[in-house]
Amino acid sequence: MKLGINGMGRIGKLTVWHHVSRKHFDGLVVNIGREVGTSIHDIAHYLERDSTYGMLHSYLYGHRSGPVIRDVDEKTGTMLVDGIRITLLRSHRNPLEIGWKDHDVKLVVDTTGRFLDPTIPPDHPKGSVRGHFLSGADKVIVSAPFKIKDKGEKMPQDAITTVMGINHNSYDPKRHRIISHASCTTTCLAHMIKPIINHFGSKKFLSASMATVHAATGSQEVLDRLPESGKEDLRKNRSIMNNIILTTTGAARALALVIPEMGNIGLIAESVRIPTSTGSLIILVLNLQEDVSDEPIRKDLINGIYRQVADLDPNGYLHYTDKQNVSCDIIGIPTAAAIIEGHETHTRTAEVVIDLKTVPGLDRCVIDSLPDHRIRIPVTQVVIYGWYDNEMGSYAHLLGDRTVSIAENIG
Repeated sequence: MKLGINGMGRIGKLTVWHHVSRKHFDGLVVNIGREVGTSIHDIAHYLERDSTYGMLHSYLYGHRSGPVIRDVDEKTGTMLVDGIRITLLRSHRNPLEIGWKDHDVKLVVDTTGRFLDPTIPPDHPKGSVRGHFLSGADKVIVSAPFKIKDKGEKMPQDAITTVMGINHNSYDPKRHRIISHASCTTTCLAHMIKPIINHFGSKKFLSASMATVHAATGSQEVLDRLPESGKEDLRKNRSIMNNIILTTTGAARALALVIPEMGNIGLIAESVRIPTSTGSLIILVLNLQEDVSDEPIRKDLINGIYRQVADLDPNGYLHYTDKQNVSCDIIGIPTAAAIIEGHETHTRTAEVVIDLKTVPGLDRCVIDSLPDHRIRIPVTQVVIYGWYDNEMGSYAHLLGDRTVSIAENIG
């Protein structure tokens, strides 16, 4: 079975690395959609080395190994990468024109970040994720959250968002054709918040908020430049090399798709971009209602929850550590969706005083019958830190797991 990959940006390239290492597929067909450099040898040069993760052969076999790319052929548009045949397509950017059927590709991972609306028809002139089906694919995995432009449209029945280790079993091979793998931030956040929901139940959540301190992405500029026409966010056009940049994240919206209980909790999600190439951090703040009949919510309890889940996780998606880390320490750790930094977990309990007279909808007679119209509720604020390698370790490796699990159900 061959795997199709549309796009060879950051996630596309690391997806190639992952599957060359994993060797689940007999071959890879990568659509770049345009001519690159002066020849196919320039693509091999790009694939062989990476400014963040080093050389491909070192990733595969360690620092004593040698180059693994051979038989680079301009005429056939192919190369052999550690024994895996890779075919490169450089003609069409519109999914319906790629021609996956001509290359016996049934499963495609779209890493372009351009075709995120599953409601757009396959023959749309600007392209659509559904165009891959007209091109011959049976299933498409999108390496980003869905973005439906028409707010009046609902999510199609054949589309689903999943995160490995959270709701991956919600995928129905008979019904779903387009699968969003969400985002790196959503993936980390889901693995941070799911164990707490499972332990306490969603009803104990009074509020939740998060901020991700996120590495730079390709949507940002190296040097200041003017924004494109119609762009309202002026900050992403400022130099990422020199600035801490406030931006937005769709993690809250996507999280509710993979953890339905979050729809009852609500979540404020913010994002700050910093001048690093990868290695990001989520600071999760939860306000939980204490129950006097239960064990008090303290640091040891929270860390114990994560430690137990990490120990029992068969896939190793959740990691727990008592060590003191910096962002470089977590780069490249395989399948680490979230790495809980237990050293920095904090809790603080206080009483919240509520004047029942100010609560709308309460019967006045009920309030007057009480000896005191003020009630005191013990609330514990919990602060949890979770690291994630937003490119390789947390995202590309889990995307590979999702891809293989879907491939195993394709005839």
